[in-house]
Amino acid sequence: MGFKNIIILLFIVVTSTVTAQLQLSEESKISVLTLGPGHVLNDAFGHSAIRVKDPVYKFDIVFDYGRYDFESEGFYLKFVQGQLNYEVGQSEFDDFFDQYQYQNRSITEQVLNLSTVQKTAFYSLLKENIKTENKTYPYDFFYNNCATKIKEGIETTLNSPLVYDPSETFEQLSFRNLIRSDLNQNSWGSFGIDIALGSKIDQIASIEEHLFLPKYVFQLLENSRTKTTNTPLVAETKNLNPSGIITSNAFIGSPLFVWSIVALVLLFITYHDHKNNKRTKWLDLVIFTITGGVGVLLLLLWFATDHTATAYNYNLLWACALNILFIPSLLKSQLNNRGISYLKFLLILLSLMGLHWMTGVQSFAIGLIPLLLALCIRYLFLIHHFKAANRG
Repeated sequence: MGFKNIIILLFIVVTSTVTAQLQLSEESKISVLTLGPGHVLNDAFGHSAIRVKDPVYKFDIVFDYGRYDFESEGFYLKFVQGQLNYEVGQSEFDDFFDQYQYQNRSITEQVLNLSTVQKTAFYSLLKENIKTENKTYPYDFFYNNCATKIKEGIETTLNSPLVYDPSETFEQLSFRNLIRSDLNQNSWGSFGIDIALGSKIDQIASIEEHLFLPKYVFQLLENSRTKTTNTPLVAETKNLNPSGIITSNAFIGSPLFVWSIVALVLLFITYHDHKNNKRTKWLDLVIFTITGGVGVLLLLLWFATDHTATAYNYNLLWACALNILFIPSLLKSQLNNRGISYLKFLLILLSLMGLHWMTGVQSFAIGLIPLLLALCIRYLFLIHHFKAANRG
């Protein structure tokens, strides 16, 4: 090994040792950054990060736990199965700020009330987490994400749980309504979430469980204190960048609009069939194929993935997977009593869905309302039509 290579190696070793043993200065600050929502669905809930600034050692960096690699092997399969790993990442504050300022997203900063020893411990924890062997973690939207990691890091550093004193206007909500608080309920993002996630997210979240959303990390940390010392956690709050995001709530093209059009077409064909004493077979094939196919997908999300939030999904009451098996019967001109009983069973399921909705067992997508009404009328027509065909 040449003399030049030896010098370089010694420099790397010394630099690494100094970094590992670095004690932050008294002028250093550690703060929580909360970013507002963006334009696309995966940015709709905001983002959280941790800023570490030390003017003495002349560095200003940001750590965040929201990184993922689209290029990783089996990314989409892991995402669907609920087995996707996220990573902690590090960036210069200026680069981080410029990125989100360019996206026109709000950025607020809460400087934490920590001693120099605590700040150093927090920084050491972050540097340990970002090591290659430690930087990945199993992502969970509700319990293990970029926002919950903030609370976890603070409590680990303080070696004490946090006590939250929410404001008088704070209202505990269900997990589903917490999601809806960041989404237009009549949007396709909200529609997809309401279809895919089951009744488990209709439980009321505890105060601490609200911390899966970045905006609640900001709200709850603002009035939090450490349990052991009873001191306020946040020393100072700053607004670094105001939001300029304008959310579009156009009705045309929304789920409620689109499914209302579909329902009107379905009702028109059903009325025409009733008036002319006939049955449009292709329509029934489409209805039972789609509802049955969605039902199969929901069952797979429930039983074949690690997602806990997809369990006990009562969308299966309208998207009955058994409809797939009923398709051959729809090709016939007549239907036996067992087949007619199955159609009555589908009406009972829709009634049960309404009961679940009214009693709060599960809240469903409002875009489904016109479709569900149209399905009820179509099933009633089919019962009447097949009974008449059997008598004839």
